Amino acid sequence: MHNQQKSINKQTHWLLFPLMLTLILVISACGNSNTTVENTGGTNNTSQTAAPTYAPAENSQQAENTEAPTLKTVSTINGDIEIPVHPKRIVAEEYLGSLIALDTIPVGAPGLTLENMYYKEALTGVTDTGTYGKMSPEKIIALNPDLIISGQAESYEALSKIAPTIIVPYGDLKDAHKELTYFGELLGKEEEAKNWLADYDKRIADAKAKVDKAIPADATFSILEDGGKSIWAYGDNFGRGGQPVYQALGRKPPTAVAAEIMEKQWAEISKEALAKYAGDYIILTSNNLTEVDYKADPFWSNLPAVKNGHLYVWKEERSWYYDPIAVLSQTEELAAWLTK
Repeated sequence: MHNQQKSINKQTHWLLFPLMLTLILVISACGNSNTTVENTGGTNNTSQTAAPTYAPAENSQQAENTEAPTLKTVSTINGDIEIPVHPKRIVAEEYLGSLIALDTIPVGAPGLTLENMYYKEALTGVTDTGTYGKMSPEKIIALNPDLIISGQAESYEALSKIAPTIIVPYGDLKDAHKELTYFGELLGKEEEAKNWLADYDKRIADAKAKVDKAIPADATFSILEDGGKSIWAYGDNFGRGGQPVYQALGRKPPTAVAAEIMEKQWAEISKEALAKYAGDYIILTSNNLTEVDYKADPFWSNLPAVKNGHLYVWKEERSWYYDPIAVLSQTEELAAWLTK
């Protein structure tokens, strides 16, 4: 019996031994596995399965470091201002022609600018933000803009509380090149501005060449507006046809008044002084009268330009705008009249 018990104990010992050995191997394997995870970031004995876990993290960090900034700083009359590198929701009180030329459609603009006949179709669906010069803050806020563009310095305080606001005062950008170049740089669309201006220059050159063949080089031009009780003369950067006539076509005002109107850009004149400001050709803005009316008027009909059929009358809705798109259209329109 004693020997039998001894034999049983011996068998049990050999049965337990494989189980103990297996347990030791499992514990050893777990220990090696833990060591591998802890050393993942190290340089000694890193397992091949740990390397992919580290590499993507490194690449992700590099991507974050090289990602383009979302904001940039621009200098304005109100100091340095941070704006989005690529604004998506612009409210524009002015300069819509330049934005459209750069394939940038704002989300909001005043009703007056939305009626610009030269590009109103491009603004279908754009929200009316109220009166020009006094846009509605409530309407702008509802649009959640990331950039506001205006020419009204007095509006800055109110507008800048809504979103980053760029004020470019009326007349600061003297011609189509300066305007498109400025907004191309502001919006990161330098190449689009360059391409648009190349086409602009070609069409302007063609129009100018036709006019130069038809009209004497020394012929003088006047840009006038008849407001009924008052008459105004304008320079080359105040709308009413000044940009296409004086800038694009390279024509000149009467010598006696050239310095005055080019420096001040406008002059209110009396009927008695009109002859002094009237050139060989008159481009006249009038909402109420036509060329026929002026030819029948005893006072206007005595001006050489009217007598000779060198009077062009158009309404404010066509002459008031001075953006690059409007100037190009106006130049070709006036060139067609001058060379007919």
